[in-house]
Amino acid sequence: MSVRQTGTPGEIWGAAEFPPLLDAVRQAVGGRSEVYLVGGAVRDAYLHRPVSDLDFVGTGDGIELGQHVARSLQAAFYPLDTERRVGRVLVESPGRRLTLDFSSLRGQRLIEDLTARDFTVNAVALPLADLAAAIDPLGGLDDLRLKTLRACAPGALKDDPVRTLRAVRLAVQLEFRIHPATRELIRSAAAGLPQVAAERIRDEFMRIMAGPRVASALRVMQALGLLALVVPETAGLERVAQPPPHVHDVWNHTLLLIDRLETLLAVLAPQADEDSAADLVFGLASVRLGRFRERLQAHLARTLSGDRPVRSLTFLAALLHDVGKLDTRRVDSEGEVHFIGHDQLGGEWAARRAVQLHLSNIEADYLGRIVRHHMRPQHLARDGPPSRRAVYHFFAAASECGVDVCLISLADMLAVYGPTLSQDSWAAMLDTVRNLLESYFEHPAEHLDPPVLITGDEVMQALGLRPGPQVGILLEALREAQAVGEVTTREAAMEFVRARRAQS
Repeated sequence: MSVRQTGTPGEIWGAAEFPPLLDAVRQAVGGRSEVYLVGGAVRDAYLHRPVSDLDFVGTGDGIELGQHVARSLQAAFYPLDTERRVGRVLVESPGRRLTLDFSSLRGQRLIEDLTARDFTVNAVALPLADLAAAIDPLGGLDDLRLKTLRACAPGALKDDPVRTLRAVRLAVQLEFRIHPATRELIRSAAAGLPQVAAERIRDEFMRIMAGPRVASALRVMQALGLLALVVPETAGLERVAQPPPHVHDVWNHTLLLIDRLETLLAVLAPQADEDSAADLVFGLASVRLGRFRERLQAHLARTLSGDRPVRSLTFLAALLHDVGKLDTRRVDSEGEVHFIGHDQLGGEWAARRAVQLHLSNIEADYLGRIVRHHMRPQHLARDGPPSRRAVYHFFAAASECGVDVCLISLADMLAVYGPTLSQDSWAAMLDTVRNLLESYFEHPAEHLDPPVLITGDEVMQALGLRPGPQVGILLEALREAQAVGEVTTREAAMEFVRARRAQS
């Protein structure tokens, strides 16, 4: 539905676009209480951005109102915050889910509720009874027009330091500037982040990592003193110089890698970025890897825990991929610089950071694996397209994280060499990654996870073995032989384990 504001600064936006569901909510609410649409939905509607979450505040009890609307819409409901009387309604529609949050007014009047919010662009209210009558006591509509993010009140960020991270996320996603006074409030409030629940920091930070222009967001976080508080492992990376072929120190190399990764994913998206694909380097990536577009998108969109997409873990791994260089930098007797073991150390640090961010155990393992193995595809590319045995070993070590390792390794190569990257080296790297992705996406049963031909019990019975690690070693050797095509039948499998046992 479209609503055109009259007599307000909202005129500059023309018609605000809302989901048709809003009409059904208005009918369900009826005259039960004074209810207002507020927050990000109003902001995004004026900016003509997709609206999927609707926030309402009212003079009545938010949980009771949400329950009533849920019954009217035949939708799911659950209490979100019983203390603040916030209820959530989940409305399923073809291809999407809409979230409706109903809360009681903070304070006695609407202006008190709006003033207690984070930023003025989120503090515009539209009465459900008359959506054309915007209530904008803090100048949020003018800030929308000026593309400015401004705190609602001097204490808005200090009272809730997580809002400092939200400021970065909104500024980058909306391409807004942060008002100078608000930047100072962020710097002042940042010191309070360590006292905030880790889960809240995690949720806001991982939204940044899942969003657009991640490198820009990280630069802003660093400039405002936020990044070292959230990911302390990044502190000092700008002081770690690197020898050729690197063209940047570790920190600027990391930001460039993240930027290249985002461009690469845009080129390999189902709706490819044609401007980026016109570039020779990214165009070649599009040609060599384009057939994996849908599979890559599905891989990055899936979740391992909660609602965090794998894409956010991939970018977090990109941020952490070289943090081990800080403690492994050594200069040998000939003056050459080495970072031996930085991938292993970095993997340990990445997994530890995941735990401290209160990511799940599966996410911590996933993150650590990406960082630990991020150099392997470039090593494989030096010897030409990898053999089936090399492919098997790669995914046996990296597992499903191998897809993310491939993507980061491609971006890493672009960031290392910059304009000095030769077309032949890039083509060889793309061929290596193509072979790895072919095995993972197109031939997993043959190349990576062959069917069981004989069981451990059968091996023990045939060879007279007791349960123990030797049985597992024989079965793993058999799996590898199957993966490379050396064993294809049950009889050949039994002959293989007998011969391998005789050699041991």
